[in-house]
Amino acid sequence: MKFRHKKRDKLDITLISMIDVLFVLLLFFMVSTTFNRNTQVKVSLPEANGAEAEQSPKMVTLTITANGVYFLKGEDGVSHELVNQQLETLKQELQKLVEHSKDQPFIINADGKTPHQSVITALEAAGDVGFNHITFAALHSKSKP
Repeated sequence: MKFRHKKRDKLDITLISMIDVLFVLLLFFMVSTTFNRNTQVKVSLPEANGAEAEQSPKMVTLTITANGVYFLKGEDGVSHELVNQQLETLKQELQKLVEHSKDQPFIINADGKTPHQSVITALEAAGDVGFNHITFAALHSKSKP
């Protein structure tokens, strides 16, 4: 028995429609993506007379709000709020940063109305972890905002 062999048509994949779909998906993801905005913590620094501090490219900054909430800014340059205000939590977060270099300046930006206990807790944690250069930030008396 003889079977007839039909010639098969060549399958042609149209790439243009696939490219259009990819562009639409790309556009959808670009529009629907939320971008991180670096928020700054608003703190009213106390005033003091003194010398200007040297700016170091690598420094660790701990900001304490008037409510005693800690925000830690490390090498990434973004302030991260700590989960709680306990000494052990602060020590753990500082320990991660001090592994790179203990000689980095550690700057405490405390609001003028920050509870004294919050500042003392920050000092204790920085000292226990091993920071050598601890500095407090303040506004110069002549430069009122």
